[in-house]
Amino acid sequence: MASRRLALNLKQAVRSKAALSAIRPQRAFASPVSHGAITESTTLSNGFTIATEHSPWAQTSTVGVWIDAGSRAETDKTNGTAHFLEHLAFKGTQKRTQQQLELEIENMGGHLNAYTSRENTVYFAKSFNSDVPQTVDILSDILQNSKLEPSAIERERDVILREQEEVDKQLEEVVFDHLHATAFQGQPLGRTILGPKENIESISRDDLTSYIKTNYTADRMVLVGAGGIPHQELVKLAEKYFANVPTSPSATGAHPAIQKAKPDFVGSEVRIRDDTLPTANIALAVEGVSWKDDDYFTGLVTQAIVGNWDRAMGNSPYLGSKLSTFMHQWRLANSFMSFSTSYSDTGLWGIYLVSDQFDRLDDLVHFTLKEWCRLSYQVSEAEVERAKAQLKASILLSLDGTTAVAEDIGRQIITTGRRLSPEEVERVVGQITANDVMEFARRRLWDRDLAISAVGKIEGLFDYQRIRGNMSLNIS
Repeated sequence: MASRRLALNLKQAVRSKAALSAIRPQRAFASPVSHGAITESTTLSNGFTIATEHSPWAQTSTVGVWIDAGSRAETDKTNGTAHFLEHLAFKGTQKRTQQQLELEIENMGGHLNAYTSRENTVYFAKSFNSDVPQTVDILSDILQNSKLEPSAIERERDVILREQEEVDKQLEEVVFDHLHATAFQGQPLGRTILGPKENIESISRDDLTSYIKTNYTADRMVLVGAGGIPHQELVKLAEKYFANVPTSPSATGAHPAIQKAKPDFVGSEVRIRDDTLPTANIALAVEGVSWKDDDYFTGLVTQAIVGNWDRAMGNSPYLGSKLSTFMHQWRLANSFMSFSTSYSDTGLWGIYLVSDQFDRLDDLVHFTLKEWCRLSYQVSEAEVERAKAQLKASILLSLDGTTAVAEDIGRQIITTGRRLSPEEVERVVGQITANDVMEFARRRLWDRDLAISAVGKIEGLFDYQRIRGNMSLNIS
C-alpha cells in the first residue's frame, strides 16, 4: 500500500519548511491537523451515484458498488437470495467465463471481493490506479451480465450449506442471529443473511433474477472510489458502464417498501439450552439507534463507557470501565462485549456476555443491568472523556487504507445521502458531555423492554420478568 504522505529527501524537507515558515505562523504542537481529503459526489440522470475521496499520492485505489439491498429486501420464501447472488457473481458472465474473470484479476495483481449484510450488498476491488478502468468494467459486467447458470447454482447450494454449517458452530454468530430474530420477530430485519436450509435448497434462478430486477437499480447503487482515482475519471467510467442501469419503477415499490418499513422492536427472549457447551452465551439488548439518529454518536460513547473485557486481558484490577473492574473482581464472566449495532431506521444497543460460572448467571445479568441503570444518573466527565478518546481513535484508525475509506463512504452515502468527514466526526464526538450520556440512558435504557438471546448451559438464567425488572434499579 502506498504511503499517505509524500516522500521528501532531507534537503527538500528543510527547504519546504523554510518556505512555509515565511508565509504562515508556526503551529503549536497541539493544533489539529486537517485530514486533507474531501468526499465528492455526483449523480447520473438515471439516479446512479458516484462518490470518491481522491488521494493524489496513492498508487492504488479501491472501487466498489454499494447496493441498498440485502437480506432485509427479501421475503420469507426468498430469504437467502441476496447472499446466494453474491456467491454467483464471480461464476461467469456473458463476456467472461469464471476462469477468464479470475485470470484477468490475477494478471493485474488486483483483489476482488464481495459481501452481504442485512441492508447492503457490496462488490469491490482493489487495484493499481492504471487498472481502475478495467476493474470498473469487471464490476459492471458481474452486476449486469452474470449468467446464473443452473450448473453454477447447484454447485453453490452445497458451498452455502457448508458455510451455514460453519456459521452454526460460531456461538457468537448464533446468539446474534437469534437476538435479531426475537427483537424483530416476524419482520425482514429478524431474518438471517444466509437464510434457512430449506430456502438454500430451493432458491431458483427465477428468484435470483427477480431479486436483481427489483433491487439492483441505479437509484439504489453507489459507485465508490478511494485512493488515486480522481472523481471526474470515475464519473466518466460510470457514464460508460452504468448509465443504462434501470431505475426503480417506483420509489415505493413492493420490495423497497418492505425493506424500508421501520420494524417494531419486541421485548422478548429466545433460549437454547445445551448443557454440552462449556459456556453460557447471553446477549441483552434494547432498541438502539439508526445511522441517521441524532443520538448515534452518543450511543457509541455510552457503549464505550460500558466497554469490553476478557479474562485473558490480565490481572490488573484497574481496567477501563467500572463493569470491567467489577467482573474481574468477582469473576462473574469470561468476557463481555458491549455493542451498538445500527441500521437505516433502527438498531440494537446492548452487551454480549460469556460465562462458565453457571450458578452465578443471575448475578452476572443483575450487575450488568445495574451498571446500565447507573448510566441514567451517575456518569463522570472523566469516564466520558476516556470513552470519547477511545471512540475517536477507533473510528479514525479504522480509516487506514483505501478499502476502509471506501467502506465508510459507501455505507454513509447509501444510508444518509452524505458522508461525515473525519473532522466532523471528531468534532461531534468531542462535544458530547456526561449530561448527554445520562439523558441518552434515561430515554433509551431506563425501564425499557429487553430482547434476550441465550445459548448454552443457561439453566441458571432467571426468567424474563425478573431480568426485565432490573432495568430500573435504584443503586443509591
